[in-house]
Amino acid sequence: MIPTAEGGFPVDEMSLYSSQSRVGGRSADSSLTAPSATRGPVGNLPHELTSFVGRRHELAESKRLLSASRLVTLTGIGGVGKTRLALRLAQTVHRQFPDGVWLVELGELRDTSLLADVVAAALGVRDRSARPVREVLVDFLDLRRLLLVIDNCEQVIDAVAALAKTLLRACPELKILTTSREPLGIGGEAALRVPPLAAPDPDRPSSLQGLPGYDAVTLFTQRATSSVPDFRLTDDNTGAVARICAHLDGLPLPIELAAARLRAMSVEQILQRLTDRYALLTLGDRAAPSRQQTLRLCIDWSHDLCTPLEQQLWSRLSVFAGTFELDAAEAICGTDIPHSELLDTVASLVDKSILIREQPGAVVRFRMLETLRDYGRENLRQAGGEGELLRRHRDWYHQLVVEAEAHWISPRQLDWITRLAREQPNLREAMEFCISESGDAQPRAGLQIAVALYRFWLSRALFSEGRRWLDRILSTSARTPSTDRMKALYAASVFTEIQGDLPASKALVEESYALAQEMNDPISRALAAHADGLLGLFSGNIPRASALLNEALEIFASSSDLSRRLEILNGLGLAYASLDDMTKAVERYEQALAITSEHGESAYRSHSLWALGLVVWRQGRVEQARELFEESLHLTRLVDDPLTGATCLESLAWIAGVDGQAHRAAVLLGAAEAFGRSVQSTTMLLPRLYRYHEDCERSARETLGRKAFDAARSAGRTMTFAEAVAYALDNTAPDKNSSTREPTSLTKREWEVARLVARGMTNKAIAAELVIAQRTAQGHVEHVLAKLGFTSRAQIAAWVVGHGSHG
Repeated sequence: MIPTAEGGFPVDEMSLYSSQSRVGGRSADSSLTAPSATRGPVGNLPHELTSFVGRRHELAESKRLLSASRLVTLTGIGGVGKTRLALRLAQTVHRQFPDGVWLVELGELRDTSLLADVVAAALGVRDRSARPVREVLVDFLDLRRLLLVIDNCEQVIDAVAALAKTLLRACPELKILTTSREPLGIGGEAALRVPPLAAPDPDRPSSLQGLPGYDAVTLFTQRATSSVPDFRLTDDNTGAVARICAHLDGLPLPIELAAARLRAMSVEQILQRLTDRYALLTLGDRAAPSRQQTLRLCIDWSHDLCTPLEQQLWSRLSVFAGTFELDAAEAICGTDIPHSELLDTVASLVDKSILIREQPGAVVRFRMLETLRDYGRENLRQAGGEGELLRRHRDWYHQLVVEAEAHWISPRQLDWITRLAREQPNLREAMEFCISESGDAQPRAGLQIAVALYRFWLSRALFSEGRRWLDRILSTSARTPSTDRMKALYAASVFTEIQGDLPASKALVEESYALAQEMNDPISRALAAHADGLLGLFSGNIPRASALLNEALEIFASSSDLSRRLEILNGLGLAYASLDDMTKAVERYEQALAITSEHGESAYRSHSLWALGLVVWRQGRVEQARELFEESLHLTRLVDDPLTGATCLESLAWIAGVDGQAHRAAVLLGAAEAFGRSVQSTTMLLPRLYRYHEDCERSARETLGRKAFDAARSAGRTMTFAEAVAYALDNTAPDKNSSTREPTSLTKREWEVARLVARGMTNKAIAAELVIAQRTAQGHVEHVLAKLGFTSRAQIAAWVVGHGSHG
């Protein structure tokens, strides 16, 4: 059925005003909302950058424990290798968990109230409800067969224990693997102590042939070769290597640090320095565990081997949480160090394994192991420089977010989103310092940071975190009239409205009006009217919403705040469409698109394109709607917005149905359904849109038959987001050709390979499943693509489920 211009958006059937502004597919005043999760590769385990040495017994035992228990904790002192063992175990068992193996890193977490948010972020869950994030996690994990790997729990162990107990009780298919310096201490937990690597007895002669049998020696040798490529175990150095590994008790972290010293010292020199220091340290606290003494010795020793400038920079860089970039290090830690000298010193600290170099994209970032960071912070505190460095840290990140806010509506928007996402640990630390007793009473700076982060939180659906910081900072800052406080009240009201917490939003709007009356300036009045207008949209009072948003637009139309203008225009487009004034709705969306086009913006544009496409679709302009939906879909992939992506896939399915492409429509419906569920929402943002969905589904089922329709829809459900977008934007495949491809053209082996492709398996996984070479598996996939005339694995998947009874 081709839609006509009859009817409009009823006032009580509204979509929200931005791509993140839909609460679980329900009307805005719904009390029940749900989380979302970006669909993509199953799991987030990092690739191993260095070889994994030994641990055969521990790996087998931990695997056995995980098969028998739903909670396994790997315990041991810092530096013993708990994280590496956990990651290797997770990689080994990942096929047992169809919903993925997901890593949650807690090394930088100090605030226990953020634990659930950090877990949700690692899982890709985007909280869209006013409920506690813990409840949202329970809903998301319920019935999912998933392994959660929680690393470095010791500093928030009580909170982790409580959350683990809640999740395990409520989610019967969930398993949890944790690493900690002590067990969580809850029922059903199986704990495995991770021992040091096997090291030779220093009092017994070691032969060249026998040494490689010790894992500690193997680790030292491999890391030594990385530092000095021509290093080899010889008859001359075996004794020194054996004694180094023994003196370090087989601890991986100290061994790796020792091996890194070979750039500047011989094995014998390392042993001499290490032995002397070890003797001195054992004269200290005899009650401390020897391995803790050894680790401290290794860090002390590594510190002593650094130059005074390296030692100074090590201490200063400990001010960072998580990772950092060179520009931040220069501004915060290098005010009295020449640029070239600081760069050389950072490089030297990387060489000495004090810093870890990472390159997540085009920019290099640096990370300091938490043990080394604590050591550096202790030295910084003892030297009396911690407060000054924390102030510089706060000021630099304050400036960073202000700059991001100023350039949000620009071609750099996606880069800023990525940068701020990487800087979240540092941003949290900066805001915490602003409201802490040692923050020199700077809640105003914290308020400005939170206000500047509003659009980032909105773009990443971090509504609960945004609310928490805004609430904390608003409550600690003076209630004196200021534009910053007005903006914070507005931002907090938006988050409460998105989460359906309208009473809280109403209270914030009332406070905004009171503050605006005290300030008595147009911008303050416009901010209050904007907040109140959005409250009208969410509560269903459309005429009032329209009047207030127009009032706000009159003020912001002449301001430089383009983000605010775009939000108002999108809100007005929704209001006019809800009042059946399609002409004005189109005008507002076109105004918004003109701004985004001129400035190279992506996030607001993706929503505006879809919303405008929906209006013209309902007016019967199918081809124009198709173009708008496809352009929006392209942008949603860049912005990483699966909800708007799902609505675009749904809308394109309707168009495919009108065009007589039943198979294509069914595949797109399946993909849209899957991504809607992945964000715990629905692709039908307006109840009246259900009739288009039902017409499309009924027509496709009648054309294909129930079995073929269900198979095609299942194919869409198995696609990744990238595959679904590629399929949707390829208007020629596979619908026009798939029905004519005969399954008998494939060999039996090619059919096996095609079915495994349809299950989402990679060439490597296919090779393992069929016990063939990876190159052979790749060849089979290429033959399947050639015989069927396809260009993507997604097309194979869609075709296989449509011919499941063949082969």
